[in-house]
Amino acid sequence: MNTYDLNGRTMVLAGGSGGIGLAAAKLAQKSGARVYIWDLRAPEHADGIGFIACDLTDSSSIAEAREQTMEAGGKIDILVNCAGIIGPTAAVGAYPEEDWRRVIDVNLTGSFLCSQAVVPGMKDQGYGRIVNLSSIAGKEGNANQSAYSAAKAAVIALTKSMGKELAQSGVLVNCITPAVIETELIFQMTEVQRNTVLSKIPVGRPGKAEEVANMIVWLCSEQCSFSTGAVFDLSGGRATY
Repeated sequence: MNTYDLNGRTMVLAGGSGGIGLAAAKLAQKSGARVYIWDLRAPEHADGIGFIACDLTDSSSIAEAREQTMEAGGKIDILVNCAGIIGPTAAVGAYPEEDWRRVIDVNLTGSFLCSQAVVPGMKDQGYGRIVNLSSIAGKEGNANQSAYSAAKAAVIALTKSMGKELAQSGVLVNCITPAVIETELIFQMTEVQRNTVLSKIPVGRPGKAEEVANMIVWLCSEQCSFSTGAVFDLSGGRATY
């Protein structure tokens, strides 16, 4: 696994207690960053990584997490928005409204609220990196996953808007659009839905959390210096645009 120079940087992973988030947290720690995870559940096997309990859909909870992080780490240089739920597998006509709102809140509103909380400090210090986890579903739309697809499409648009807003501030904002990654999240799908989306990947396998982590941490580093508002595919060949 590659490492990058994150020495002296403080990273927050919003929703980083498992899967992709935890893999990125561990790689960032190896790369020299002070790492804090904001989530409702504490990560397992994450020695040396800070944890702050936080409801990522609630602005007051996020504000408290930010203050605790600032007290412990002194600043926030990097934010990775990686919280995500898939929601039920259902056609639009049968999709429960409560589930729709929950999927949008976790996947989209959480990314907005966490970004809103840390951007002023990043602008003041003239440096920041924000990485949003979208999905190939946000580019292509998965049948029977309307809320998830819509939320992830909106994350792409949020990334592009923020990238333009902050382009001259020293704060770079990018997103990644993975295809199916081998984490616990794929088991939120039915077996039929899982096999359907896996069949669309030309390389013939799901991605690995460590593969996504490498891209995340590069985007969080000073080595990424001229990309903002960009969308990075990690789809095993599935992406067509």
